[in-house]
Amino acid sequence: MPEKFIKKPHYLEHTDALKDNIMLGFTTREDGESDYPKNAFNMARYIDDKSENVTQHQKQLAELIGYPREQWVFPIQTHETKVVEVTKEDGNTNIDALTDDLYGVDGIYTYESDLLLTMCYADCVPVYFYSKKHHFVALAHAGWRGTVGRIVEEILKHVDFDYDDLKVVIGPATSNSYEINDDIRSKFENLPIDTTHFIETRGQDKHGIDLKEANKQLLIQAGVPESQIDVTNYATSENLDLFFSYRVEKSKTGRMLAFIGQHK
Repeated sequence: MPEKFIKKPHYLEHTDALKDNIMLGFTTREDGESDYPKNAFNMARYIDDKSENVTQHQKQLAELIGYPREQWVFPIQTHETKVVEVTKEDGNTNIDALTDDLYGVDGIYTYESDLLLTMCYADCVPVYFYSKKHHFVALAHAGWRGTVGRIVEEILKHVDFDYDDLKVVIGPATSNSYEINDDIRSKFENLPIDTTHFIETRGQDKHGIDLKEANKQLLIQAGVPESQIDVTNYATSENLDLFFSYRVEKSKTGRMLAFIGQHK
């Protein structure tokens, strides 16, 4: 399938979503103000970076995508499966500074326009959901814990229309160079999907896992038509010129921002 994420200054833009008047993107790492690491376009306030650098990057991105920062909302992710609805009243939450609001939330959705849903990533899977017809957008953060916890299905519980009208985009995340042990593998084997699609045994207590494919299989199993799911070819752990990778860079790195919103 052709790559639908197109490179723009500071971010990737999903072309099919844009045709539906949906701004769906993922920031890149290059040409930033941060020294964590050098010249990094870091988007996270919760790492070892100057707050003013993050604010500057937010302002640059806001100008590029046409969503002022006051319309952004950012939950505090904890690798769990809590999903909440957000509204315009939540605009600017955790954007200027981190607070206790929306703590422990790894999935957000809205039926409102002019609100940008955002979350930070550096190997975990960003899963975007949208429907132009039903004015719905959602965003999930799926690391291995969120994937095992079936966070994509938690998002689907809030879709009050036919899945034929829903589109899902699985964005840049680690490749199957990401390895898990027998204990974690056993957790995936309890899911109602065939692990041979996304787990490759490489040795004793060592298995490569494709979390993007795992989430795709969960979505299909839940009833989302495969034709409605787009999986990017980009991998954070392979494309280090474009992305931060928490694992490859041994946690000493920045974070990308996934974002999705709809204008009126």
